[in-house]
Amino acid sequence: MAVKELGQTIGAEWTKLWSVRSTWWCLTGAAVLMVLSALTLGGATATELRRAGGEGARLVVSEPVISATSFVQFALVTLAMLTITSEYASGGIRTTLQATPIRGRMLAAKALVVAPVMFAAGVVSGGIASAVTYAVLSTRMFGGYAVLPPAETTLDLLALGAFLALVSVMTLGVGAAMRSAAGTLTVVFMLLMGLPLMLAMTGGQAALEVSMRMPTFAGLAFMGSTDNLTGGPIPYSPGEGLAWLIGWTAAGVAAGYAVLRRRDA
Repeated sequence: MAVKELGQTIGAEWTKLWSVRSTWWCLTGAAVLMVLSALTLGGATATELRRAGGEGARLVVSEPVISATSFVQFALVTLAMLTITSEYASGGIRTTLQATPIRGRMLAAKALVVAPVMFAAGVVSGGIASAVTYAVLSTRMFGGYAVLPPAETTLDLLALGAFLALVSVMTLGVGAAMRSAAGTLTVVFMLLMGLPLMLAMTGGQAALEVSMRMPTFAGLAFMGSTDNLTGGPIPYSPGEGLAWLIGWTAAGVAAGYAVLRRRDA
């Protein structure tokens, strides 16, 4: 019975997600931003390789796509946030909780809708960006350094999708805890970009180590990126990056569930 009710709740959340225009705007914006960011980052790298005249140098186009995820994630984070904060803003959360009084089931259903959608969005937008970037950067104008190895690119795109799915579920949890779009965006931005960069810029070793374990840098490590946005390598393995990312996601969902249980809608 519980499984059946969860399935019904998932169906309701799925319908709500696709019945609003913001879903389509966010997904389209993420795809466009992914292509433009990957082209910009890849073009800069290809230009450097051409100036250096490196023989045998190559640019795997999924690398700038992964780096672009640091910016693109905010389009999908916004969508994940809206799946719950928009209901608090409109008062629709009362109807949702009347239909699904078990609050953990409601949050689980939202997470089970958000995760696969964001995974697919990441894989598809990353695939489009990889194809476009390769088509442009493999030309003689950029030195012909760009390559698109199928196996490596596929693994990179799957990791990218997993990263975006986990970050989006974390955002959903933060949204359940904060209950407002402004508060959620502020907290998530600080977790993903603001606080890690501020800690890294202090120059202290302890602060740098902490910043490298926060969600965006953990995600870059998991995706195998060689760039931590601060000019140096990421000091741990993809497996450890995934573990930190899962930990942050679990913490976000736990915080959201705790608030849902204790506060009225």
